[in-house]
Amino acid sequence: MYFIPYYYYNMPMFEETRQPIHMNRAWEAGAICAYCHTPVHDRLVLEDFGPNPLVIDINQAAKQNQNYRTTLWTGSHLQVTLMSIPVGGDIGLEIHPDHDQFLRIEQGQGLVQMGKSKDHLNVEKRVSKDAAIVVPAGTWHNVRNIGRGPLKLYSIYAPPEHPFGTVHATKADALAAEGDY
Repeated sequence: MYFIPYYYYNMPMFEETRQPIHMNRAWEAGAICAYCHTPVHDRLVLEDFGPNPLVIDINQAAKQNQNYRTTLWTGSHLQVTLMSIPVGGDIGLEIHPDHDQFLRIEQGQGLVQMGKSKDHLNVEKRVSKDAAIVVPAGTWHNVRNIGRGPLKLYSIYAPPEHPFGTVHATKADALAAEGDY
């Protein structure tokens, strides 16, 4: 069986004609496939593509991300952020008064805690690959890595939580930057 690579494009369109303005490929250039003589694409470019249209393998993007936080897409009303939580690490107990949040675990094992106050986290659940976590606005929450490898996930904020193009290599970097806004 031949390998046929999938192509994912970030293609802004003219509204009237639906023709591409330009093509920013979300894939890094790779080797040439010996069978079909086309580029083999095995690594995604992880940058903030918003607010332009984007189609991407989110599972691969989340697993490939090595940073604590990388914004993948920032629009006016929504943001997609990739996260990699090291063994024993956590997101940190937090609350978003005006933001709903969706998280999906793509790799690893975690412990989710949520509640109406930071002293009473009455929801506690172990999570692993394919788990979805929905955090309503005004809910205290934390996700802790309890596995043996990095916890890979993506988060969707509505509205956006972080500035366009945010990349934090570590949680310490994120905490330092959050003091700025």
